[in-house]
Amino acid sequence: MKKGFILLAVLAIVSIETNAQLGNVLDKAKAATSAVGFDVNSLTSGIMGKLSPALVLTAAQKPKVTTAITEYLTQKAQIIAKQKTNPAEYTQRQMGIFQGLKSKLTGILLKNQMNKFLGLKPATNDPANLLSQLFF
Repeated sequence: MKKGFILLAVLAIVSIETNAQLGNVLDKAKAATSAVGFDVNSLTSGIMGKLSPALVLTAAQKPKVTTAITEYLTQKAQIIAKQKTNPAEYTQRQMGIFQGLKSKLTGILLKNQMNKFLGLKPATNDPANLLSQLFF
């Protein structure tokens, strides 16, 4: 009985310590993305505010496009620091995740909507333009 209680106590301590460490990692990741001004939720909201009317998204398409954009921005948040430290690697990885976004959107959008989406690409990477976060 004593051994069982001791084992249970040790497992509880290990579990608490592991969760605390995981929480710290998640907090650091959130802080890092916030520090560079990359808030996935607010960017998704702003981008959808531009895409919905421009592409005339249906009620059925909106949540699917929102999910695809959120997933893309979440992946991009993991590599955004490389934009300054290793631009070549950033560009290569960003192009890869953008291709994934295009593939997802191709399954959601109609052909004319997809063409409009691709036509929304800004000429240059302008940080003031939310759509630059999708294409650059």
